[in-house]
Amino acid sequence: MNTVMPIGTEYFAKLRNNNYYFVDKTTFLSEFFRGHADVTLLTRPRRFGKTLLMSMTQQFLDIEGAEEHRKLFEGLKVMDDPVAMAEQGTRPVIFLTLRDWDSNTWESMQEFIAFGLQDVCQNLRFLGESDKVSQEDKEAFHTLLWRKGDLGLMRRALTLFCKMLRNHYGRNAVLLIDEYDAPFQSAWSHGYYDEAIDFYRGFFASALKSNPALDFAILTGVLRIAKESIFSGLNNLEVSTVFKGGFADACGYTKEEIVKLAHDLGRDDKLEELADWYDGYNFQGMEIYNPWSVNNYFKQNCEAEAYWVNTSGNDIIQTLLAQADEERWGELQSLLTGGTVTTAISEGVIYSTIGKNSGDIYTMLLQTGYLKAIGSVRLGGSERMYELAIPNREIRMLFQKEIMNRVDRSYGIVSFYKMGLALQQGRAEDFQRIFQGILLRAVSSQDVARPESFYHGLMLGCVLYYEQDYRVVSNRESGYGRFDLAMLPKKGGLPGVIMEFKSVKEEEELAAAADTACRQIEEKAYVTELETAGIQNIWRYGIAFCKKRVLVKAG
Repeated sequence: MNTVMPIGTEYFAKLRNNNYYFVDKTTFLSEFFRGHADVTLLTRPRRFGKTLLMSMTQQFLDIEGAEEHRKLFEGLKVMDDPVAMAEQGTRPVIFLTLRDWDSNTWESMQEFIAFGLQDVCQNLRFLGESDKVSQEDKEAFHTLLWRKGDLGLMRRALTLFCKMLRNHYGRNAVLLIDEYDAPFQSAWSHGYYDEAIDFYRGFFASALKSNPALDFAILTGVLRIAKESIFSGLNNLEVSTVFKGGFADACGYTKEEIVKLAHDLGRDDKLEELADWYDGYNFQGMEIYNPWSVNNYFKQNCEAEAYWVNTSGNDIIQTLLAQADEERWGELQSLLTGGTVTTAISEGVIYSTIGKNSGDIYTMLLQTGYLKAIGSVRLGGSERMYELAIPNREIRMLFQKEIMNRVDRSYGIVSFYKMGLALQQGRAEDFQRIFQGILLRAVSSQDVARPESFYHGLMLGCVLYYEQDYRVVSNRESGYGRFDLAMLPKKGGLPGVIMEFKSVKEEEELAAAADTACRQIEEKAYVTELETAGIQNIWRYGIAFCKKRVLVKAG
């Protein structure tokens, strides 16, 4: 058995022909052909194997080269399923990925559309010569092939391809569209959403709603766009999300698959570390690991790092973070220290209303893979409240980095490391100097518009770089009150740290505020929790902020 991990290999034929390690996902085909809708949409985070799943489905179904494709499935589970195998090699297939349809303007987006449709034409070039296809359709086809089609023709392109395939093969076509929502995110981010939605509504509706040459369609994406935005009038749509809809294990690795993978690679000893870093997702009640990160982990000789990068929806997330109020920031800080948040989630995204609902940030963080749902309560009707948490150690690091990136635009991780080290070693002046530089050079007046939550979040992100050696606790009751932030050492010999923050309006008030913070630590006996834990050496810091100024005093 070849144990080479398929990093970045998203096409099934290449993976199988090169004998890469393959976690068998052909049970998706068995589940699908035991009952499916005319149109199926699967939404999952980026890099969870959606493109590979679609490529596998294409190779399984495509009538062109059916015998050769059948060899790719030898030894896989689907070969033992007569129901699914009866469908193998029986359909003409159109496979289109919209993942890279990303542009700054509507004009250049139209070029991406034209090039994407040209690629489909090149794959189906034989249709332009088929004696079973009408001359009128051939002319339209060649217009698209040479990228000369207007928006009207491009809007009807998928319907045209399906019709030509049906006429050529005598069978209705299957349509596979990967990352269908990527163009919408680009349009929203760059300010041409209205033009884009007008085109894509017709592009999808003509192919999926009233297309007599379509057998069925499967779409994948990160977000479920509400029917009102894109799938208006489409009543034959079945949606599989992280919450419901079947196909729970189609994307991502299950615990059983991870156990087998580790055993096949001779690394059974790494199961605990794998779970800590990459497990924790909950898809329809099933425990799921991040496949991209797991593959990279084994490829890099079991070096545990944050391999996953989810660019999808990040512009939206940053916009929503900028709009977050005091309460939202407090909740985000709680998540970073292992807490949970309870909120309503809207499964269907309506781009025109993003930011109008206080829970939108959690909808985006959940659907893009930064959070998981660990429980829900029905309020009445179809409304539910979900309890959310960060899935694993990898995402906690990335979650922290996303928040940190809003602040540390020029200094980088090194400055935060040095700042935290000075804090740990009791060097208050060095800590203040580094922190002051960051505030002056990297923080905008907009950032400090909500001082209490902003400074607290900044410091929380800083000290979390020391989670290997410290347990970070935020807003915890201790003694006669609640301290702002504490660092409890995980091993002997390290000092504990207590911090209390104050925000003032005038620089002249900084010294008094820092003194007040130090006295508050003593008077409220905030060190009680640390002393109870047996920590003898404890640094006490009173930290006062005024816009871009900071003053640190050690109590």
